[in-house]
Amino acid sequence: MTIEELLAALQAIIDQATAPDGTERALTDEEIERYEKLEVELAAKRKDVEIRSRQAAYVTPTTTPVLATGSSKKAEDSLERAFNHYLRTGQQNSDIVELRAQSVGTDSAGGYTVPDSMRDKLTERLKAFGGLAGAVEEISTSSGEPLRWPTLDDTANSGVIAAEGTAPASGGADLVFGEKVLGAFKYVAPGASNLPLRVSVELLQDSAFDIEALVTRKLGERIARKQAVDWVSGAGTTLPFGITTGTSGTAFTSAGITYAELVAAVHEVDPEYRENAKWAFNDATLAKIETLVDGQGRPLLNMQNDGISGGPTNKTLLGYPVVIDQAFATYTDGGTNKWGVFGDLQAGYVIRRVKDLTLIVNPYSRANEGQVEYTLWARADGVPQDTNAYRVLINAV
Repeated sequence: MTIEELLAALQAIIDQATAPDGTERALTDEEIERYEKLEVELAAKRKDVEIRSRQAAYVTPTTTPVLATGSSKKAEDSLERAFNHYLRTGQQNSDIVELRAQSVGTDSAGGYTVPDSMRDKLTERLKAFGGLAGAVEEISTSSGEPLRWPTLDDTANSGVIAAEGTAPASGGADLVFGEKVLGAFKYVAPGASNLPLRVSVELLQDSAFDIEALVTRKLGERIARKQAVDWVSGAGTTLPFGITTGTSGTAFTSAGITYAELVAAVHEVDPEYRENAKWAFNDATLAKIETLVDGQGRPLLNMQNDGISGGPTNKTLLGYPVVIDQAFATYTDGGTNKWGVFGDLQAGYVIRRVKDLTLIVNPYSRANEGQVEYTLWARADGVPQDTNAYRVLINAV
């Protein structure tokens, strides 16, 4: 579909929910799903057109700058540039054309990206975060009202043998149900001093890099970095409940992690859950385990045995996959920190996300200073859903 056809399809969905007298009804789940799929396709189409336009500009010399005023305004308002224009100004059609606090004049605020001559590479410092989210259950909902579901633990009850013609002398208990609830905490990624991230219009215009994409990516990473900590150790109430919060633990009592204790931790999880079990801890703890040997003196981290094996992204420990998440505390002898988990993490923990990330672009509040403000927010929650499915690994004093 062309951009025009996609826009017409989006409008048709809205028109279907609008009566001739102008009365609007709520969109159905099917209409919302169809609308959002078309949005994704539209964004991809616009990005494709934008990239082709940029490429054409690289190879086609220009002598006269195009401003969004007078007869030249039509080019700025074209559908092909609409998505990029929104990231710069907050709306598809805008009279703001000088798009450059993050500032060109201040190197550390962005000026490093716009010298007279620049290598076509931006060096970004990397630091690992997350990992657990990819190993647990994740659901997405279109709204953020409390999401409830019942729980039941009947594993302590079993049948009995009764003599012929008599009632059983003993038996189990009635079914006792519980409940789990997922909410939707609002995560926000602002800039300095909890204010929106501010980017000068000069930087947006003059940078050799796609500053809008860089800003949105970095704001998304800030939210993901905060969520990664909450999925591991969130205390609940005003935070999500982390996977290590309020769950049964396995104590490691030796001066350091031992082979025998790792084996014991595996067998504290019921065999019903172990088929899909995984380990999760941080890289520093992995380094400690890499120095361990099994009962025959072989390193646990060894491509040729069944201890830890595999490459950097597919390691296994005692035959179970290893998930690295830097939000876990490091194993330290003599402490009482919760340094990892083992078990069926997907059965044990669930993350709920509401729709998608929302980017707010505000070109007006700081227009006098020549800045565009960016804020990103997302709604999500997490909670242990079956604490029998895994065990928390704990240091013991």
